[in-house]
Amino acid sequence: MMHPSGKHGFTLIELLVSISIIAVLIALLLPAVQQSRAAARSTSCKNNLKQLALAVHNFHDVNNAVPPARMILDSVPSDVPGETAGRDEPSWLIWLLPYLEQATLSDRWDEFAVYNQQDDASRFQALPIFLCPERHSASDAHAPEREIWIVAPCGCMAGKQTVPGGAVTDYAGNHGDLSPGSSGATTDFYWGGKGTGVLISSRPVTDNSGDVQRDWKDKVRFCDITDGTTNTFLIGETHIPLGQMNRSPYNGPAYLGRYLFHFARLAGPGVPISHGPQDTRAFEYSFGSNHKGFVNFAFADGRVTSVNTSLSSRLAGHLANRKDGQQVGEF
Repeated sequence: MMHPSGKHGFTLIELLVSISIIAVLIALLLPAVQQSRAAARSTSCKNNLKQLALAVHNFHDVNNAVPPARMILDSVPSDVPGETAGRDEPSWLIWLLPYLEQATLSDRWDEFAVYNQQDDASRFQALPIFLCPERHSASDAHAPEREIWIVAPCGCMAGKQTVPGGAVTDYAGNHGDLSPGSSGATTDFYWGGKGTGVLISSRPVTDNSGDVQRDWKDKVRFCDITDGTTNTFLIGETHIPLGQMNRSPYNGPAYLGRYLFHFARLAGPGVPISHGPQDTRAFEYSFGSNHKGFVNFAFADGRVTSVNTSLSSRLAGHLANRKDGQQVGEF
C-alpha cells in the first residue's frame, strides 16, 4: 500500500535484516583487518631487525669485529692486575648508534664509561628501531628503577639487586647456548669471551692499574662463525611474559651492560624459544615474541626470517652456537 505522502519507508523487519547483514559483514571483515595490522607490525619488526643486522655489518667493516654484547670482568680473582674492570659500561645497542643514523645520541654516550656517568636523558631515550611495534612505542618503552632477585639459568647465584631505570628493547643479541655452563664456574657463558654466540660478553682492555682502555678483547669476527653466517642467529626478539613489560629482569634498561638478559639471549636445551607471553617454560634468557606462532630473527648473513615457535630447542641451540660444527639447513 502506498503511503499517503507517496514515500515508501523501511518496515521494522527490513531494518532488522539490514542491521543483521551489516553486523555479519563487520564480523567477517574484523579478523581480516586485525590480521592485516598484525602483518604490518611484523613487517615493521623485520625491517628493524634488518637495519640492526646491517648496522652490525657496517660496524664490522670499520672495526674488523662485531660489537661486544657488553664488557665484563674476567672470570679470574679480583686481585689480578688488569683483569678487574668492566660490567657497567653500555651494551652493544649503544655501540651501533653511529651506524643507525643516531650520531647525535651517540655523541652523548661514552662506550667505555659506566652507566651512571652517562647523561640521564640519554639513558631513558628509547628508539623505535630497538622496539617491536607489536609491543612498544618509543613513548612507553621505559623501565623504572626496580629491586629484583638475580638467578642464573642453573637456578643458582641468587642475589637481590637494585636495577636502575632506562630505555628498554625488544631485540637481543645472540649470546649462544648453555654449553659453556651456568653453574657458577669460571667457564660459564656470561664471563668475557665464554659465549658461543655472535654478540657475546667481552673483556675490556685495561692497563696495569685496572683502568679500562678504549678497546676490548674476545673479538668475534664473521670469519669466526665457522658454522656459517647463514646458519647462525645474530639478533632475535625477546621473551617477555604477561605483566612484565618494562620490568626487569625480562624487560629492563637495555643500555646498561650489567644485566645480560636485558639485551642478550640464549637458545638451546634448557633455554627454549618461547611459545608466547603465556609460556611458563621460557624465562629471562629465552628468545620470544608477541607475534602469533613465530619469532623474528636476523641471521649473521643479514637476512631476516620468522622462526616458528615449535622449533626444537636442539635445533635452536645449533643456530645459536657459531662453532659447534652442526649446520642447520631449512627448518
